[in-house]
Amino acid sequence: MTNKGKIKYFTLGLLVASLWFLVIGGICLLISCGILGPKGDKDSGAVTDANVEKIEHFQRLLETYYYEDVSREELADGVLYGLMETVGDPYTCYYSVEEMEELTADIEGIFHGIGAYLEMDYDKGYAKISGIIDGTPASQSDIKVGDYVVEVDGVDTYEMTLTDVVAMIRGDAGTQVTLTLNRNGSELEVTVTRQNIETPTVKYELLENDIAYITVTEFDDVTTSQFKEALDQLEADQAKGLILDVRGNPGGNLSTVVEMCQLMLPEGMIVYTEDKYGQRNEYKCDGAHEFKLPLVLLIDGSSASASEILAGAVKDYKIGTLVGTTTYGKGIVQKIFSYEDGSAAKITVSKYYTPNGYNIHGVGIEPDVEVPFDADLYLEEEIDNQLEKAIEIITEEIEK
Repeated sequence: MTNKGKIKYFTLGLLVASLWFLVIGGICLLISCGILGPKGDKDSGAVTDANVEKIEHFQRLLETYYYEDVSREELADGVLYGLMETVGDPYTCYYSVEEMEELTADIEGIFHGIGAYLEMDYDKGYAKISGIIDGTPASQSDIKVGDYVVEVDGVDTYEMTLTDVVAMIRGDAGTQVTLTLNRNGSELEVTVTRQNIETPTVKYELLENDIAYITVTEFDDVTTSQFKEALDQLEADQAKGLILDVRGNPGGNLSTVVEMCQLMLPEGMIVYTEDKYGQRNEYKCDGAHEFKLPLVLLIDGSSASASEILAGAVKDYKIGTLVGTTTYGKGIVQKIFSYEDGSAAKITVSKYYTPNGYNIHGVGIEPDVEVPFDADLYLEEEIDNQLEKAIEIITEEIEK
């Protein structure tokens, strides 16, 4: 469903009190969660038969009188969006079947496609190729960065949403897709065979003075192995220090960041979570792979969630220097509850705490050395002043 559609049906969902899923089989779930109490128990907040009848009546009214056709699936999705919205937590939400498929691909870091990044050019009304992943079908074809995708398998994409264009290009591995591209005013057709694409979430580079520079953009299922490869390359290069960059990293899997911390931290607590009942889950490190070289962690206001778990552990154990600006401040954990039809609910279930017991939700983690990003310097001279400061600090550490 497009964003426009979500807004339309979200409003509808609020109108019918966010309870439609009672009609489509959600009563048992609500009872098991303690939301529905015994029939007639007003103090328990139980949903009355009158409310259920009202929901059914609203549905009949909409199906009969609304000036456009509305399917039951759309009505149900709209109410579910509204139900999750009522708790006031932006991380607690409903995913339709299509949205859940996209989320799963994001979490796994693997998708079926051609290996090209797209962005929307709203002035021209078409999606544009903004990047190409090395070693993918797109990189081995005639597709170029800057090409406009004007048709996908003969379907004009003018003023389609970016989500819809991407959905048309993606498909099962081994199948083909034909793109009609506009390049500098001329059109050409390119047919590409889709394959399973592993999203590159870790980038390794060896800077001057034997300083390793690793950027982690997300914490997906594939990130741990990619990070391990980067650490192996660091060792092979005999690097003398490491700059680990999680600026702009929105987070990802808790299990992934725990696995990555186990490749770096000393023995002890990595992070622990605690729910509203006081139940606590602890994640620890045995210290078998403790990182001994000078370390700088680059952070900023977009470093969130799993990035902050890593930053909190590095700071609490004092194994590195945090450079940049205060992190986003997302110190809560979500769990996904899936349904047989492929849809799902994502619910915030607990808070997480750093090794020293700090919950940073709404606060963030402050850097040891605060360095605001100089955007003008970067645009004019392509100098990353935060990275330059990290290099300065780690060089001093190496020379001690």
